[in-house]
Amino acid sequence: MPRVPVEDNERMSLRIAAEEKSLLVRGAALQHVSLTKFVIRSAVANAQEVIELSERLELSERDSLQVMDLLEHPPEPNEKLMAAAFAMPRDL
Repeated sequence: MPRVPVEDNERMSLRIAAEEKSLLVRGAALQHVSLTKFVIRSAVANAQEVIELSERLELSERDSLQVMDLLEHPPEPNEKLMAAAFAMPRDL
């Protein structure tokens, strides 16, 4: 029977293979921290790295020069852009 998920975000259950758990326990012991602290520290660091990499946009030199040129010399708005601007609510 499936477990009911915890709503308070203070507890998380997961299944793990015995070999993986042993590896985590050994890593925690070598750093002299609890298994919970070791897993949280590692998971949070990994999550931060994944988020940072997915939110960063790296441009080539050619593309960054093109962006800078467009910022310094923006094109004239076309009809479609002007129509969208006038269609926007005034209270935004």
